Amino acid sequence: METIRGKMSHTLDSTTLQARLANYSAITLDLGTGDGKFAFCHAESFPGRFVIGLDSCRENLREFSRTKLPNLLYVIASAQALPKELSGLVSYVTINFPWGSLLGSLLTGDPLLLCGLESVLTTGAKLDLRLNGGALAEAGWTFEDGVAQVRENLVRAGWRINQPAPMDSHDLHAFPSSWAKRLAFGRDPRAIQLSGCI
Repeated sequence: METIRGKMSHTLDSTTLQARLANYSAITLDLGTGDGKFAFCHAESFPGRFVIGLDSCRENLREFSRTKLPNLLYVIASAQALPKELSGLVSYVTINFPWGSLLGSLLTGDPLLLCGLESVLTTGAKLDLRLNGGALAEAGWTFEDGVAQVRENLVRAGWRINQPAPMDSHDLHAFPSSWAKRLAFGRDPRAIQLSGCI
């Protein structure tokens, strides 16, 4: 699979990946990581956990991928075509304020995303998904209907999802991602968190 640090990309095979993961008991996958800030902050806050930030847009990752945290890796890949090297490894998935094709796949219940995601998970893996009103509106959905549709698709895919938890502007401002800060001060700061396990 393709990994990135700064402007340089490298191919990482399963053997090398397993060696990097050897001392970690849990692996987080931050899907659609954007500029990678959340993955960086998560790795810094939980040094015993290995964190993988995955996104298809390499240009956004240049700043945070320069870090040399031993428990952090950035991967260039599509959410709808997850690398086979991650198969059965991931115990915790985060998806923060998705938009574009990732949000579209969540709204349609795209099997390429949902089955691919299932293939990389360990038994009992956990999920935290945060949705925002502006992205849902751009996708043609009301906030309430969009959240309900994504939740329904996740439940159909086998996830046990808790009741949605609203996020206010204070929650967004405190959340460690660049996009959350923009949402907190934007025209539509509505956001919600869906959490669950499989």
